Amino acid sequence: RMYYASFYAASALLLNEHHNVSTHQGVKQQLGLHFVVTGKLSRDMGKYFSQIFEARHSSDYDDFISTTVEEIDEYYPKAQKFIEAVEGLLKP
Repeated sequence: RMYYASFYAASALLLNEHHNVSTHQGVKQQLGLHFVVTGKLSRDMGKYFSQIFEARHSSDYDDFISTTVEEIDEYYPKAQKFIEAVEGLLKP
């Protein structure tokens, strides 16, 4: 759920800047290109999105994967910060 909250926030940010992306990988790439590389989002935010993207991909496609409470506790505050950063960029 943290991934999808972050994914939809990133998608909204890209759409707000007229970057139409149709895949999860595309959102990750375009977010990096248009927001991380340009400094609009920090490298830490880009790293978080890449990490949670990989975690979601593994949970969907790998045979045996489990998420620990520690991993959730690590990602949750990062997800909140990511969404807050995106909200800041979306506000006029």
